[in-house]
Amino acid sequence: MANRREDLLDAAIAVLGERGIHALTHRAVDAAAWLPAGSTSNHFRTRDALLDAVVERFAARERANWENLAARIAPTTPWELAQTLTAAAHEATGEQRTLTLARYAILIQAGIQPALRAQLMRTGGRVNAYFFNWLRTAGSVDPGRDGPIIMNHWTGLVLHQLATPDPAFDPSEQIEALVTTVIRPRAAEVPPS
Repeated sequence: MANRREDLLDAAIAVLGERGIHALTHRAVDAAAWLPAGSTSNHFRTRDALLDAVVERFAARERANWENLAARIAPTTPWELAQTLTAAAHEATGEQRTLTLARYAILIQAGIQPALRAQLMRTGGRVNAYFFNWLRTAGSVDPGRDGPIIMNHWTGLVLHQLATPDPAFDPSEQIEALVTTVIRPRAAEVPPS
């Protein structure tokens, strides 16, 4: 069961994802959480403190979502990783749409707020660490090269779907082509010439 702090952070994520960064105020979070005025400021004295905590909360929620997918699909090949990323794109633009929109709102804000940018770099480093493990398991011999290529493309696909929703959204072909091209087979898996 979530505690009051998590309830407030989830409400803040909802405000960000539904109304954007400028709507994020202590009062708006109180209202979204159905809590008395002043509840948010009791936990997060400033807007910057609230944003910092939101970054940690959405990173934890996104990681849980990815781990849930990985547990169901358990990608061990480039093709399975592509399936996992396709499923993640559908979740990010479907049932997790508000969380994803909140992430993009914060990413844009980080472009003009250096302290937030530094925090995103830290949380992003943790995300990279577990994604790089997935890449290794799927056969990547260079996750540091392969990860940014794959995830930057995935991020762009998701962003476009959020901005201009297509009811027939199916990124599977693009993602599979990218992942199976980028992840080079291990030497032992390359067929002899």
